[in-house]
Amino acid sequence: QVQLVESGGGLVQPGGSLRLSCAASGFTFSNFAMSWHRQAPGKERELVALISDGGNTNYANSVKGRFIISRDNAKNTVYLQMNSLKPEDTAIYYCVKHGLRSYWGQGTQVTVSS
Repeated sequence: QVQLVESGGGLVQPGGSLRLSCAASGFTFSNFAMSWHRQAPGKERELVALISDGGNTNYANSVKGRFIISRDNAKNTVYLQMNSLKPEDTAIYYCVKHGLRSYWGQGTQVTVSS
């Protein structure tokens, strides 16, 4: 079955960087678009970044120029490089597989605080 396992979250100071990873299994990874979403306390989930099966990317305006989504089809892994982190980036970050049905990972907590 489809499994998405996120890692790399943690506590970081404002201005710092983190790289999230999402290890995927149970499907042909290279054939599907993948994305990262986040949910901050008291807020709805929002799309952060998406990468198509062909490698095209899209970003939320709030993270453009700071975050980079990438994928390694040989490792069945999608990444989110987060730079210049701000306190408002604090959220649970989820990896999502797109397709006829979407699948979500369990999430990884990112906290940006001094």
